[in-house]
Amino acid sequence: MFFKLTDEQLMIQSMVREFSRKVVAATAAERDKTKEFPAENLKQMGELGLMGMMVPTEFGGEGADTVSYVLALSEIAYSCASTAVVMSVHNSIVCESITKFGSQELKKRFLPRLTEAEIIGAFALTEPHAGSDPSAQITTAVKDGDHYVINGTKRFITTGKNCGLVIVTAKTDEAAGHKGISAFIVEQGTPGLKVGHVEDKMGLRASDTTDLIFEDCRVPAKNMLGKEGQGFKIAMTGLDGGRIGIAAQSVGVAQAALDAAVKYVKGRDQFGQKISKFQGLRWIVADMATELEAAKQLMFSAAAMKDRGEKYTQQASMAKLFASEMVNRITGKALQLHGGYGFTADYPVERFYRDARVFTIYEGTSEIQRIVISNNILKDKRKP
Repeated sequence: MFFKLTDEQLMIQSMVREFSRKVVAATAAERDKTKEFPAENLKQMGELGLMGMMVPTEFGGEGADTVSYVLALSEIAYSCASTAVVMSVHNSIVCESITKFGSQELKKRFLPRLTEAEIIGAFALTEPHAGSDPSAQITTAVKDGDHYVINGTKRFITTGKNCGLVIVTAKTDEAAGHKGISAFIVEQGTPGLKVGHVEDKMGLRASDTTDLIFEDCRVPAKNMLGKEGQGFKIAMTGLDGGRIGIAAQSVGVAQAALDAAVKYVKGRDQFGQKISKFQGLRWIVADMATELEAAKQLMFSAAAMKDRGEKYTQQASMAKLFASEMVNRITGKALQLHGGYGFTADYPVERFYRDARVFTIYEGTSEIQRIVISNNILKDKRKP
């Protein structure tokens, strides 16, 4: 590994690895079948400090750096991608957004509960007709005294059914385009907030993905994150961090797939020898390991830039783009190396393959990442 980790970061990685492989892995395959939400795992993760890793200690968090966070997230993803995606959205987008943009009152009110996993956070930006183009959203928030009344439907919301609160974006000024979008914290159970359709997905099956329907949902004005019109900025800032999280999830699942493939080829006999002796298969393993290492370095680079306070949008998109496409290639190769057995549920690579598929889609498709990257490279530096 070219990126030098500190003793503290290595200690966090070791602690989470032990927990992940002893506790999280034990029920991952069964949860994939039953779609049971990993509530108990998340509660224990809260006790270990994994559900508010980058939240300042004054609000109950660990005050950890981003590198430590991606190490931990990768280890959880190694055992259960469903648990990891909940951890990622909760930490990268929800806790980070409240930490950066919430008032002192909102921070004191919600962050300690989030860090303890007393409640799990969700983020609602996407709509039925506004995915890659979030500025096209039509959900509205109309000021009414000391409240805002929210109306609209949000789609593909991770933890929509099981969250305790959701950060939702809505238009407060329809004439102002993306500058007319604001962000609000809405607690589950608020009148007018309903959980709609629950998706039946090919992967990440223990993580619920739902519609959230807002019908005259009255939210206190003090629950606004930042100022009116800052919702788009808040969402994009959150997604920058979230994309590093997707890279970390990709690295974790890819490592699990590579390890499973290595174990299988070293134990499988064909033509009188272990199939790991065949040069063609050895080269596949070499390519897998090389791609995985490259993705790790991109992930660490983006995380380190964030920790140094540098602008990291481009690097986050590069990490997300490469790592999410890498994990799809690696899980596909791992399945191929298992032969017919890889196509059965008896081996975990089948689950890895299904779980990985969405990584190139959510929190910005690969195509959107290429737009972000190229815009950053080709923009006219002379313009403000």
